Amino acid sequence: MKKRTFLKQMTLAGLGPIASHSFFEGPLLNSLPKLPLEEEAIWELVKRQYELHPDFINLESGYYNITPQPTMDKYLEHLKRVNLEGSFYMRNHRFKDKAWITNKLAETFGCDSSSLVITRNTTESLDLVVSGFPWKKEDHAIYAVQDYGAMQDMFLQIKKRYGVKLTAVSVPNHPQGDAEIVELYESQITPKTKMIMLCHMINITGQILPVKKICEMAHRHGVEVLVDGAHCIGHFEFKISELDCDYYGSSLHKWLATPLGAGLLYVKSDHISKIWPLLADNEKKLTNIKRLSHTGTHPVATDLAISNAIDYLQWIGLKRKEERMRFLKNYWYEALRDVPNIVINTPIAPDRSCGIGNIGIQTLSPHLLAERLFKEFKIFTVAIDYANVKGCRITPNVFTSTEELDEFVNAMKSLAKA
Repeated sequence: MKKRTFLKQMTLAGLGPIASHSFFEGPLLNSLPKLPLEEEAIWELVKRQYELHPDFINLESGYYNITPQPTMDKYLEHLKRVNLEGSFYMRNHRFKDKAWITNKLAETFGCDSSSLVITRNTTESLDLVVSGFPWKKEDHAIYAVQDYGAMQDMFLQIKKRYGVKLTAVSVPNHPQGDAEIVELYESQITPKTKMIMLCHMINITGQILPVKKICEMAHRHGVEVLVDGAHCIGHFEFKISELDCDYYGSSLHKWLATPLGAGLLYVKSDHISKIWPLLADNEKKLTNIKRLSHTGTHPVATDLAISNAIDYLQWIGLKRKEERMRFLKNYWYEALRDVPNIVINTPIAPDRSCGIGNIGIQTLSPHLLAERLFKEFKIFTVAIDYANVKGCRITPNVFTSTEELDEFVNAMKSLAKA
C-alpha cells in the first residue's frame, strides 16, 4: 500500500462516526429513562432535565423555549463533530443529513417532505412567501393587527414595491365561535384578493384560530392562505396537511425546543413553482422546493439537533405535552378569572387555546405589570400593549411546576389589590 493511501485511510478511520445518520439517530431516545407511571412524577423528571435560572421564575417560554439538557448534549456533540470534520462534513454529509431530517420532520408533523424545507425561523419562512409571491399592482391581501410585526412589515414593503392593497382586521379576544372569525376574514375579500395571512395561534394571546375553516372559505373565493404557526409545532397535536392551507411556517426553537435558529416552511406542491426564493439557489427545477431554502454556510449543528428535539418530544409524547400545557394555562386561569381588577385576554375553551395565555390588571399598564412581577416577585413575563391586547403574555413550559404558578397567582392577586 502506498504511504499516502495508508495515511488517508488512517485519517478517515480516526474521524470516527462520519457515516451519515448513525451519529445522531436513535441514541437520545435510548439514553432517556423510562417515564414514571404517576403524572406529577413525569413532570418532576422532565424538570430535572432543564438547567433553569435560579434567580427568577421563567413564564416567558414563547419567545424561545430553553433546550432540555439531553438535546443540548447532542447539540454540543454535533458542534464538535462538524468542527472536527470541517469541510469534509460540509461537502459529504451536510445535504444528505438535512434531507434525512426534513423527512423526519415531515413524517412527525404530517406533510409530504417534498413540500417542506428547513429554515431559520417563522419570519424567514413567511417573509419568503410574502416577498416571493407573484404580486401585481392592485392585488389585495388580508391580515390581522394581532399578527406578528415582522410579517406585517413585509406586507407594507410589498405594498410600496408593487402597489398591493392591504386590509388589516382585528381578531376579537373572546369570539362567539368559529363562524365569527371566518366571517371576519370573508367580509374583507374582494375580486382582487390573492392572499390571507392568519395565525394558527395568535402569539400575543394564545388564541387558536379555526384555520381549516378559514382555508375552506378562502379557497371557495380563489384566495390562498398563509399560516403563521410559530407557536404550534411541538405545542399541540395537528397535521399540517389536514389544515388545507397553502403555506405554513413555524419556529422549531419555540415549542419543539431545538437550539436557536431552526424553522420550517411548508408550501403546497401546486404553489412551489411560482414563489421566488429569498436567496437564489443552484436548484433550477421550479417544482423542487429545495430552491427556496438556500441558506449558505449557516450553523448546521442546529439542523442536526432537530432530530434529537423530535426524539425528546416523542419521549414525552405530544398529546401528553399538549394536555400538560393546557393544564398549566387553566391552572392559573381558573385561579384568577374572577378576581376583581383582573382581565384575561385569552379564551378558555380547549379548542381555542393551549399553553399560552394573556392577563392584565386594569389599574396597571402592561409594562408596569411586567416590571413589578419581576422586581417584586422574581417572575419573568413579557408586556403586550397593542392590537386590543393589554396584559402580560404568560407562557409556562413543561418544566414549570404548580408551585411556581401558585407564586404567580399570589403575585397577581396582590398587585390587583394595590
